[in-house]
Amino acid sequence: MTVRGLFSSKAAAAAPACSVPRIAIVGRGFSGMMMAISLMKTVKTPFHLQLFDPNADVSGGQALASAQLGEILNSRVRDLSVSEGDPEDFNGWLLGNAEFRAAVPAAIPGFQQIFVPKGIFSDYVFQRFSEALATRHDITVQVCHEPVISIGRSRGNRFLVESANPGNPLFDRVILATGYGISNPAQQKRQHAVDETGVRARRLVARPHTVLLGSGLRVVDTLLRMREDGYAGQITIISRRGFLPQSHTRMSADPVFPAEALPSSLPEIVRFIRDACRRAEEEGQNWQSVMNGLRKRARSLWRSLPARQKQQFNRHLRAIYDSHRNRLPEAIYLRLRRELAEGNTVLRKGVVGERMPGGIMMRPAGKSQEELVYCDQVLDCRCQAPHLDTPLMQSLISARLAMPDELGLGLAVNAAGEVSVDGRTTAGLFAIGPLGLGSLPDIDLVPEIVTQAYAVAERLARIYYPHEQAV
Repeated sequence: MTVRGLFSSKAAAAAPACSVPRIAIVGRGFSGMMMAISLMKTVKTPFHLQLFDPNADVSGGQALASAQLGEILNSRVRDLSVSEGDPEDFNGWLLGNAEFRAAVPAAIPGFQQIFVPKGIFSDYVFQRFSEALATRHDITVQVCHEPVISIGRSRGNRFLVESANPGNPLFDRVILATGYGISNPAQQKRQHAVDETGVRARRLVARPHTVLLGSGLRVVDTLLRMREDGYAGQITIISRRGFLPQSHTRMSADPVFPAEALPSSLPEIVRFIRDACRRAEEEGQNWQSVMNGLRKRARSLWRSLPARQKQQFNRHLRAIYDSHRNRLPEAIYLRLRRELAEGNTVLRKGVVGERMPGGIMMRPAGKSQEELVYCDQVLDCRCQAPHLDTPLMQSLISARLAMPDELGLGLAVNAAGEVSVDGRTTAGLFAIGPLGLGSLPDIDLVPEIVTQAYAVAERLARIYYPHEQAV
């Protein structure tokens, strides 16, 4: 399903009257689309919605932008519903999709436990968006393809959203849903340099050799896609910590977690969790169930840690935690293990440095000297964290509308997605999804983004439209 013309009827509508509340969403990946869906389904009174994103096509964000036909999401269908209070919605959509149902007959009557291609999930999200839009004849929706340069306060406590478009409008509320998608021109130049290096290096390397940077799901997707496309050369994965994603269980791993209170210090918490995983395995359960149970307590646990221990976690434990929470479907995990066992793909732990004409510099773990890893191309598969040095982020920080979180991973936000400065919320400004990962653990996962998007929508409806919500 394509969404190029999705907004045509309402986007062409005349500008709404000033009395109609104006809401801006910056970003049109999954977080932005989910936010738009929740607003249209929750806020019952008329409003004007404007979506800002420089990409002409809706890509689904960084998590889905590179999706190929065979790439599989790492979450089960049961965890991917975009309908609040209805965990069966995605499963019902799949059951109503005749083409998919014919291709996966073994899962009938339900698909809750299976893993589906990214493109299927993207189609589902876009269809739910278009359906929500079709039912709201009282709202207008516009899309701006110009990048947002800055956001500041204007008269009447509204927000001035400045883009390359000279007609910079004022908004009552602004929701940042940029996720991982904030980058700066210097980054784009470096990526372009990687491509040029690849062209020059091919003349210097006898055997085809590709270096993949990163250790997460995108590395695995890229590796397996290259093999499916016939690439038979050597592949080296370079990861700072060397932890690749672990495996899901074959069937659902229901959350379990010890009833006793968690310790207060980070080292003791780590030992507690390891012991819980060991006991679960001894009792015929699995460590995945313990990790699923930990996720339900992660937010309160994170808030209880002092800043110094949060920083320690980020430096030494985040890579391990991410490899156990962002898991692979079992079949894909087994393909990855076979690939590594056969020796044609090698995992190396170390810090990457400058790109060179013949490859890339790397400092292996435990060594002080860099070495040149010869290769004919370098593919950066790391998820890019939000960059706080971009003009947009700097405009918010310098105006004291936002501030970095304790770890500098993104912006400080509270559980409701409200952006905060020194513990005080900035009225009318929200950030949802991965932009708040330093404040809210696991907020880069679909279920958490869905929950947060509806919480933001309900908060807006309750604050700004109390009478209509009470009806």
